[in-house]
Amino acid sequence: MTDLVTGPDGLPRCGWGASTPDYAAYHDTEWGRPLRGDDALFERLTLEAFQSGLSWLTILRKRPAFRLAFDDFRIERVARYDEADVTRLLADAGIVRNRAKIEAAVANARAALALPDGLSALLWSYAPPPRPARPGSFAQVPALTPESTALAKALKKQGFRFVGPTTAYALMQATGMVDDHVAGCHVAAAGARDGMGA
Repeated sequence: MTDLVTGPDGLPRCGWGASTPDYAAYHDTEWGRPLRGDDALFERLTLEAFQSGLSWLTILRKRPAFRLAFDDFRIERVARYDEADVTRLLADAGIVRNRAKIEAAVANARAALALPDGLSALLWSYAPPPRPARPGSFAQVPALTPESTALAKALKKQGFRFVGPTTAYALMQATGMVDDHVAGCHVAAAGARDGMGA
């Protein structure tokens, strides 16, 4: 896979974002765009944990079923799940049926509910300063950073599960806390989108 690929529409994209129509849509409209809101970030946190050991494409294609199964990732609802809900989720062929990950999602909802300032405030407090420029290649994109390591440690301290430094960094990438679109990608930088300059 090359770092930058020009699609049939003539737009240059990060190579991974041009590999399937599902990825192209996700790359163009979601990945790397700043996302806030406790429930929205809980969804991404949960899906990143479910992705561990699997392809993100698998999770992306199952996301509608995940949303249905997990009450649209509303933290207050998921936090009330009990063993009957875990059993229900384990029987749901539309999602990834992994007991440890399902139980972690419930535990994480409870931990998120207990945060005094909310999940969004906690996660964004670990966002690093913007880079001066986008990475020139995938080789320049780290798997984890000091910030993602600190975030994972803070989440674990609050009772969150299945969120190590690598998962925390993937979350940061997906929700626009960092911009890892490669140089030349047609997706506008967050600063340009937000009227803060290029």
